[in-house]
Amino acid sequence: MLSVHGQHLALGALLSVGTFLSASNVLADSVTERGERFERVVEIDGQRYALMGSGVFRYMIWTAYAGAYYQLEGETEPQPLSDVPRRLELAYFHDIEAADFAEATEKTLKESLTLYEFNQIEQDLERLNQRYRDVTPGDRYLLSWDGEWLRLALNGDVVFEDDSAEFASAMFGIWLGERPLSDAFRDALLGQS
Repeated sequence: MLSVHGQHLALGALLSVGTFLSASNVLADSVTERGERFERVVEIDGQRYALMGSGVFRYMIWTAYAGAYYQLEGETEPQPLSDVPRRLELAYFHDIEAADFAEATEKTLKESLTLYEFNQIEQDLERLNQRYRDVTPGDRYLLSWDGEWLRLALNGDVVFEDDSAEFASAMFGIWLGERPLSDAFRDALLGQS
């Protein structure tokens, strides 16, 4: 039989183990990329999205941003260019001006799409390019397709909406298509690295 002091030590140890397990579960519920935390499961408007993969995008000598890609829970095969509801969250490490986002988006889409495909999404792209905002370190852009609407949100505030599935696939293709900005970043986001 334990003394009162021994019982307190045992209780303290049990509480410590409980605290450790709780902390471990919290950590297991998310991933961290260069200090940026991404949840493993996100629920929005009754839809649950499961993390497919995460990684860090490097441009030349800079670590530009961390990202995480999600798909509708239950969709276990990566389908970034399909009609499956999906989300791409990017957390920035540097200041970037809105005009730079617009220029880079247009240039990348022109290089990755055929002329016909680009012409089909050009008006949507022009509207999007007017909605970009400057970012500072710690800001997050979220690109999402819920099956009906493409949305771009900055720090939780929606700055752009469009109902074109073709434009959604073109936008996700920038990071996750056949000719992405970075093969290594795409593979990490798709959980294939």
